[in-house]
Amino acid sequence: MGEKRIDPEGALEGQTPIVHGMEPVPPRIQPPAKRLVLFIADGLRADKFFEMDASGRYRAPYLRSVIRNKGRWGVSHARPPTESRPGHVAIIAGFYEDPSAVTKGWKANPVEFDSVFNRSRHTFAFGSPDIVPMFCGELANSHWKAYPHDYEDFATDASFLDEWSFERTRQLLNQSKTDPDLHKLLDGDQLVIFLHLLGCDTNGHAHRPFSTIYLNNVEVVDAGVKTTVELVEKMFPDHRTGYVFTADHGMSEKGSHGDGHPANTETPLVVWGAGVRKPSPASPEDYGDDEAKFVDQHEHHPTTPPSWGLGDLERVDVNQGDIAPLMSTLLGLPCPMNSVGSLPVAYLDLNEVDVAEAVFANAKQILNQFLQKSRLKHATSLNFKPFMPLMGYEKVLKEIRELIEYKQYEAALRSAQELIGLSLAGLHYFQTYDWLFLMGTVTMGYLGWMVYVLLYVVRNYTSFVSHPFNTVSKSKAAPNRNKSVRTFGAATMGVWSIILMVEHAPILYHLYLALAMLFWTEILSDANFLCIIWKTVRSARINFFLRVALALTVTILLLEVLVLSFFKREVYTGVFIAGGVVGAVVVSCNIQGLSMIPAFVWASCWFLSGFTLMPVQISDDILFVVGSGAVVLVLAFWSRWLDQSLPVDQALRSIVCGPFYKSRKSSKIFYIQALLVTMSIGMVWISTFIRAQKRGLPLPIQFINWFLAGISIILPAFSSPEILGRLTSIFLGFAPPFLLLSIGYEALFYSALGLVLMSWILVEAALIYSPVSMNHSDVPLSFMGADLISFTASKGTRALRLADMTVALCFIVLINVAFFGTGNVASLASFEISSVYRFLTIFSPFIMAALLLWKLLIPFILVTCAFSAVMKLLKLPRLGCYFIVMLFSDVMTIHFFFLVRNTGSWLEIGQSISHFGIMSAQVVFVLLLFAITNVFTRDIVVNPREQVKLT
Repeated sequence: MGEKRIDPEGALEGQTPIVHGMEPVPPRIQPPAKRLVLFIADGLRADKFFEMDASGRYRAPYLRSVIRNKGRWGVSHARPPTESRPGHVAIIAGFYEDPSAVTKGWKANPVEFDSVFNRSRHTFAFGSPDIVPMFCGELANSHWKAYPHDYEDFATDASFLDEWSFERTRQLLNQSKTDPDLHKLLDGDQLVIFLHLLGCDTNGHAHRPFSTIYLNNVEVVDAGVKTTVELVEKMFPDHRTGYVFTADHGMSEKGSHGDGHPANTETPLVVWGAGVRKPSPASPEDYGDDEAKFVDQHEHHPTTPPSWGLGDLERVDVNQGDIAPLMSTLLGLPCPMNSVGSLPVAYLDLNEVDVAEAVFANAKQILNQFLQKSRLKHATSLNFKPFMPLMGYEKVLKEIRELIEYKQYEAALRSAQELIGLSLAGLHYFQTYDWLFLMGTVTMGYLGWMVYVLLYVVRNYTSFVSHPFNTVSKSKAAPNRNKSVRTFGAATMGVWSIILMVEHAPILYHLYLALAMLFWTEILSDANFLCIIWKTVRSARINFFLRVALALTVTILLLEVLVLSFFKREVYTGVFIAGGVVGAVVVSCNIQGLSMIPAFVWASCWFLSGFTLMPVQISDDILFVVGSGAVVLVLAFWSRWLDQSLPVDQALRSIVCGPFYKSRKSSKIFYIQALLVTMSIGMVWISTFIRAQKRGLPLPIQFINWFLAGISIILPAFSSPEILGRLTSIFLGFAPPFLLLSIGYEALFYSALGLVLMSWILVEAALIYSPVSMNHSDVPLSFMGADLISFTASKGTRALRLADMTVALCFIVLINVAFFGTGNVASLASFEISSVYRFLTIFSPFIMAALLLWKLLIPFILVTCAFSAVMKLLKLPRLGCYFIVMLFSDVMTIHFFFLVRNTGSWLEIGQSISHFGIMSAQVVFVLLLFAITNVFTRDIVVNPREQVKLT
C-alpha cells in the first residue's frame, strides 16, 4: 500500500511523530463502510454554512436535510495556523503539523507521515494542484487529477473550481460502468474518494466571506455534494458508503485566515451514511467525548446560534484531528500511527462491543506513541522522571480487555477514553520535559546579551567613566582574574555539553547554553571595565542617580505600554494624543514668537491617533484609496512650499532645508514623482473597475502597475539631499506601490504617518535651534537631561547622551504604530490578500506573500528613513543608536517570553507565540531596515547655523 516509515525522533505537535518499532493497531470490528467519500470545502466558515440568508433560506438545503434526517453534525475546531496544508494534515492524518513545514516546501511534504489515504486500499482524489499532489503525489495506491494553476484566478467567480472536481468524480463513476477493472476497484473495501473544493477559499480571499459570490459558492458546493452522493448511491446501492463533509479552515471578515480567531478555526462537519448514527434531539450529557481532548479549545456544551436553526438537534463538536480516527473506524482501518485524534463515538452507529473495541484500538495507538516517546527519553536522560499516571499502563490495558470480554462495554469505553486523555497528557509532558532548563537558559542568555550590549555601548559610545582606564588596567591581578573567569566558564560549558550529548539533546539546547555562557563569561572576565564603572558610580553625585532613575522609569513605563499595545492597539491613541501635546509645548518653548509649527505637530499626532480606534477589518473602498492618493499629492506640494518658505526665521530653515530646492534636477524629479503618483491613482481606479467585471486583469494593466511601483522607489535616491526635500521625495517615491496595494483606509494612514514623521523632524530641529542650546552648549538637546558623554566620536558624529534615549524610544513607538495603525501585528489574518490583485490575480503564494510583505515594509521604511535623518540632524552614531533600539526590543522580548503559553484557547496560544516571535525578530528586522534605507539617507546634508553647538 505504499506504506511510509518515519523518523523515530518525531514528537507530537511540531515534529514528525511516527516512530520505528510501532505497529498499526487495527480495530477488532466489522467495518460498517466499504468506501468513504471525503468532501473538504477549503475556506468554508461554519456560520456561513449553517445560518439562514436574509430571505430566510438555508444556503445548503441538501446538507441541511442530511443533518435533519440522515446523519450527525457539529463544528470541527481547527488549530492555528489555520492554513490549507496543516488543516488537511489534521483531517487526513490526525496530527497537527509544525507550521515551519510550510517553509520547507509548499508543493511537497517535507516529512512523510501515515494517513488515512496511506492506509486505504486505494484513494481517488480531485482538486487543487496545491493540495491534491501534496497528499497523493507519492502514494502508489492512489489516482488523482488536479486542474492547472491558471484556473485559480482571484478576479473571477471561482465556484467553477468546485464544479471541476464534481465533474471529474462524475466522469470517474461513469467510466466505471464500461471499465470492469475500475468498477471492481471502486466496489472494493477500504476505498477513499477525496474531493478538494477550493472555490470558497478563492472567493473568500477575493470577495470576502459576506459577499454574494462567496455565499452563492456555498450553494454550488451543496448542489455538487447532492449530485455526487446520488451518483454514488445509484452506482453502489449496497448502503456501504460513508460520507464526511468538512473544511480545513474558515475565513475572516477581511478575506484572510491563519490565526486562531473563531471565524478561522470553526468549520462545519457533517457525517452520514454507513456506520453513522442518525440525528437525535439535543442532549448535553452526550458531550462526554470532549474530556479526551489534548487541548480543549471549545466548550463542552456549545451553544448553537439561533440563526442556524439547529438548536433542537444534538451537536457534537470535535477537534479537527478527531476526523482521521473517525474515517479510519468507518473503513475498519488502523488509525494513522501519528494521529492524536480522539474517536468521537457520538458519530458512530455501531453495537456496544464494536464501539468499545474501536475506542480501545484508538487508545492503544496513542498510548504506543507515548510509550515510544517515554522509551526514547528514558534512554537518553541521566535523571529520568517518568509520567507517573501511566506507570501502570499494562494493568489498565488488561482491565479494559477484561471489561470487554465480560461485556461491560460502557465501563470499557470510559476506561479507554480515560487512557486516551492520559496518553495525550503524557505526550504533552514529554514535550515540556525540559521546560525549566530551557526557560532558565534562554532567560540567562537574553539577560547576558542585554548586559553585554549595554557595556559595549557604554565603552564605545560614551565616556561615562570618570576614572582613567590605565589606573585599573595596570593592576597585575586583573589579567589573572580575567583568565580564571574564562577558564571556569569554558569548563562549566564543557561539563554541560557532555551532559547534553549523553542525553542526545537537540543542537539548539547546546546553542542556547553556549550563548548564555559566552555572554556572562565575557561580562565577568572584563574585570577592568567593571571596576571602572563601579568606581565611577561610587563617585557620582546624587543628581546623576536621580536623572538616571527618571530616564529608566520613563523608558520602562513606555516599553510596558508598548507591550500592552500588542493586546489593545487603542493604547497608541493615548500615546499620540499625549505626544502631540508634548511636542507642541517643546516647540513653543524653543521657538520665539508665533509659529504654525506647534499647531502642526499637535494636529498631525492627533490625526494619526484616530487610526488605532478604527477596526482592523478593512473594507474595500476605492473612493477612499483615490482620495488618499490626492492627499499624498497635496502634502507633497505643501512640503515643497514649506521647504522653500518655512514660516520661521532663516536659522530653522537652514537646519531642515537648504539651497538645493532651487536645483533644476531636484524640481524635475519632484514633478516626475508627482506624475507617477497621479498615474497610480488612475491605475487604482482602472484596475478596480476591471475586477468588478469579474474578469481577469489584462497583462498590460498588470505591467503598468508593476512598472509604476518599481520605477517610483528608485527616484528618491537622486533627489535633493537636504532633510525635508529628501524625506518628501521618499514619501512620494513609496506612495505608488502603497496606493496600488491598498484597498481602504490604510491608504490615508500612509499620509498620516508621513505627517507625524515630518513633525518629529521639526521638533528635533526646533530643539537644535533653541536659543538655550545656542547659548549653553553643555545643556542636553532634549528635556531628559544629563550629558554623560564627551568622547571623541567618528567624523560627523558626537557621543550619546542619556537624553538621546528619547530618540530611540520615538523610533520604537513609530516602528510599532507603522503596523498597528491598520492591523493586528500578532495575526496572520491581518494580511489582506486582496491587496495584491492589482498586480496579479492568478494564485501564486510566494509572489503574493512577497507583495504583502512589501506593503507591510513600506511604512517601516518611512519611519527608518526619518530615524536616519534625525540621527544625521543630531549627529548621533548610527550603530550606537541601533544598539539602544536593540536593548529596548530585548526588554519587550523578555516580557513576551514569559507570556508564552501552551494552555487555553488556540487564539491565546497562537497570539502569545506570535508576540514573542515578532519581538525576537525585530532586532534583525530593524538592521535590515537600516541597510535598505541607507540607500536613500546616506547622503543627506544637514546645514545647521555655525553658532549651534551639537557637541
